[in-house]
Amino acid sequence: MSQSARLDFIAEGLAVILSSARSFWSAAEKLPDSPREASVLEGFAEEESAKALILLDLVRCPPSKIDGRIGRIVKNFYSHLARLIYAKAQSWRPVNVKQLQEYIDSERQGHYLEGGMSEYILPNWAIYSRESTLYADIEQHENGVPQWNDPTRFSSMGIHMRPLALTLVEALDAIGVLSRFGLEATSDIWGTVDFLANEHSGHVRDLTGQLAKRLDAEGLVTETATNDHARWFRHYWQMPMYNLDFALIPASLDQLKADREAAYWSEVG
Repeated sequence: MSQSARLDFIAEGLAVILSSARSFWSAAEKLPDSPREASVLEGFAEEESAKALILLDLVRCPPSKIDGRIGRIVKNFYSHLARLIYAKAQSWRPVNVKQLQEYIDSERQGHYLEGGMSEYILPNWAIYSRESTLYADIEQHENGVPQWNDPTRFSSMGIHMRPLALTLVEALDAIGVLSRFGLEATSDIWGTVDFLANEHSGHVRDLTGQLAKRLDAEGLVTETATNDHARWFRHYWQMPMYNLDFALIPASLDQLKADREAAYWSEVG
């Protein structure tokens, strides 16, 4: 697509995605007596919102770099893990892109050690939480004994909160970012900086400020915009992640056992 056609297409899609996310959350709110089902719908609302944030990073990517990165961006759009991390990342405060990748790396481990003596080997928590809430399935633990996962055991889960990613996307919509001309302004301003490694939060503040002024000058800020929307826009929109790796990092059982043994002797030594 040409840049203009791409922005047309994304603007259309963002409206569809936001409507979908709101619909899932609205349904979740209607199920106070069905916490497992409400949790599933809340998760869908979060992932739909993350799709919008991924597309906005495509908009924020320098146009000259898009052809080389669009494959990775589209892969993230369709990846459950990438979407879950994208949503969670909006609340992080890394100093630069390099540190942001380090934070992401900690969230994309296939398995990890847990417990006071690192005695437990656990699967990626974001994916496990999603799948175990959705499906009745067979699990196999380290001892090789299979057992059933009963998703209805989540019936005792606590109060659900509006997904942060949805609140952020709604704020961006109110401020005017999701409109066709808002996307053009976003591309023009954010596309001047390529977020690779050392680009930092100072760049984010500067570009966000520039975009806010342009959205206001062009009359794109909606009548529904509030001070809270402005706060979310300025403080919770993470630096672009179009160049970062969200793929699951596999870990062998032998390596995990070796790491666990090392952790044990470190504790007792």
